[in-house]
Amino acid sequence: MRVCVIGTGYVGLVTGVCLAQIGHQVICIDNNESKVALMQSGKSPIYEPGLDEMMQSAMSAGNLKFTTDLTAGVAHGDILFIAVGTPALPTGESDTRYVEAVAKGIGTHLNGGYKVIVNKSTVPIGSGDWVRRIVLDGVAEREADIAGFDVVSNPEFLREGSAVYDTFNPDRIVLGSNSEKAIAMMQELYQPLITRKFATDKSLPPVPVVITDLSSAEMIKYAANSFLATKISFINEVANICDRVGADVTQVAQGIGLDSRIGNKFLQAGIGWGGSCFPKDVSALIHTADDYGYDAKLLKAAVEVNQSQRYLAIEKLQQTLKILKGKTIGLLGLTFKPDTDDLRDAPALYLMKELIRLGAKVKAYDPIITKQNLEIILVANPEELAVGCDALVLVTDWQEFKTLDYGALARKMNTPIIIDGRNFLDHNVLEQAGFNYIGIGRAASPTQPNMVEPKLVTTL
Repeated sequence: MRVCVIGTGYVGLVTGVCLAQIGHQVICIDNNESKVALMQSGKSPIYEPGLDEMMQSAMSAGNLKFTTDLTAGVAHGDILFIAVGTPALPTGESDTRYVEAVAKGIGTHLNGGYKVIVNKSTVPIGSGDWVRRIVLDGVAEREADIAGFDVVSNPEFLREGSAVYDTFNPDRIVLGSNSEKAIAMMQELYQPLITRKFATDKSLPPVPVVITDLSSAEMIKYAANSFLATKISFINEVANICDRVGADVTQVAQGIGLDSRIGNKFLQAGIGWGGSCFPKDVSALIHTADDYGYDAKLLKAAVEVNQSQRYLAIEKLQQTLKILKGKTIGLLGLTFKPDTDDLRDAPALYLMKELIRLGAKVKAYDPIITKQNLEIILVANPEELAVGCDALVLVTDWQEFKTLDYGALARKMNTPIIIDGRNFLDHNVLEQAGFNYIGIGRAASPTQPNMVEPKLVTTL
């Protein structure tokens, strides 16, 4: 099928590349000329494992092109994806100006046969009908005759760092529209994914396809991310209670995660969630509730817990080092999660700002972030980070941090203290390396009998 993806941010680029990889003819549109030139050279402007190679493969096969020409893209595509950003405004509502501009541009250039216009961007509930009206306004301005179009809401559920995998191995595909024709075209588009032709495990049953109305599809996206964010805030609140009563949140999480009604995903306590999705999607749903006269108390509490959780590492540093003024603190990792270069709403940003306010010198090492306009010292490797530090804080659970030579790091520090902000490291290894290990919700000392690694014992 012929596809046009407008917007080559995280969602748009991954969507376009993966659709081209499964055999569709895809044109990706962006108004940033330098970004388009970079992509035309086969290089991705974002870091996502495997994306560069897949881009180059699809381009070599003739299935993928990049351009700034919206007219050509609209003319090419039978299915037009709107995949531009919808960042949060200070009020919490989504900034939809880019969606509006694209919808108007589609209307201005719409011609030829029937088109399906797909909202891939995370948009406020009710945006499907709003986009339709804007497109029609664009068509009316030039008094054009068109074959018709329909709008579909097709929310994405991609995890940064695993987006390519998630595209080929989705839990479900959500399609919202009142048009049977549009739904049929979307099912045809996704058929190779539905039948798991490109999945890691091809023996699994077909991917469930949820067919619903526009508003319900839009709500599914917000509800999913808000639930996951709330689940993280819940386990973080449990961790804070564990700190006070001497329990170990990792063992608590394992114990409750084995309950099939709860599950073990998103039960990793730490210093809070960030990124481009959870903060803005939860805020947008709260704002929508407020607009319609409902006080979303649970969601507001989830946000409040997350905001305070970001400063938990500061509290633990103060408990250990007392005065932070004049101390040097090293941050292991900056991105909001591993396997991405995304710093949007990352807990590290809040830590930096507060540490600097308290008079500390801040150094950081991240495997991906090498040049940023940050008020800290970025170093080239963990060994350089450790030199002269009074404490380290593990902020991002990059896999390479599991196997560092912590004995060597401890010897380079003023005081070998580490705050494990993700409960990611083996506390026994750190203690043997000479560190004072401090986790999140792991109040008991590692030397106490009750501080054991969680394990399952199966009896016959």
